[in-house]
Amino acid sequence: MRVPRVARVDVTIPRLGAGLDGVRVVLLTDTHYGPIDRARWSSAVVDVVNGLDADIVCHTGDIADGTVAARRAQSAPLGDVRARYARTYVTGNHEYFGEAEGWLARMSELGWEALHNRHIVVERGGSRLVVAGVDDRTAKSSGRPGHGADHATALAGADPDLPVLLLAHQPKQIGAAVDAGVDLQISGHTHGGQIWPFHYLVRLDQPVVRGLTRHGARTQLYTSRGTGFWGPPLRIFAPSEITLLTLRSA
Repeated sequence: MRVPRVARVDVTIPRLGAGLDGVRVVLLTDTHYGPIDRARWSSAVVDVVNGLDADIVCHTGDIADGTVAARRAQSAPLGDVRARYARTYVTGNHEYFGEAEGWLARMSELGWEALHNRHIVVERGGSRLVVAGVDDRTAKSSGRPGHGADHATALAGADPDLPVLLLAHQPKQIGAAVDAGVDLQISGHTHGGQIWPFHYLVRLDQPVVRGLTRHGARTQLYTSRGTGFWGPPLRIFAPSEITLLTLRSA
């Protein structure tokens, strides 16, 4: 229930241009706004984010459990998040338990770029970075028309020589990211296990529970322990986090 600590991580991306060296990416994920009213907590999280001087802020899904109407007050502070270049969002699996389209629309209403299998390009100092997003891996099986993780569509028209930052909710989506030539995927979903020793069970389902890992020759993956919680309102040996990723060129 407390405001998460900031996890600060440097990530070297060899293809990143010198103009983008030091770009600051803040990652929120798994906020899971729910039956416990955490509107004040949400505002406090946004205050921390705004103190990090972010260039890009990302939310990688599981924004809430419930409808937009039921969680409007808790999600409202996200409209106050400040980022120099972009605020980006992708769906998690919990959006597909309810109203995924509603949450995509809500985040757009709050001024965020909903990366529903699409990308944008961020430019600084003559260097460019593709920021792409794909739907959660459960989206296709949800039966919602037009939903399903599609890396080819997300990257369609992007310059293949540019580095790619990909938002994808689950670490398990890393295989498709490797195949697509992504430089860095950022994910959540695992909660770092949330309650010890459940991380052993998470590891049976996901390739990574937390932290920065390498996959293939080019692709790296950062898996957040999550900003909120799901189920019991507690964590044991898996503290929540707001992540500050500083991207470095080679």
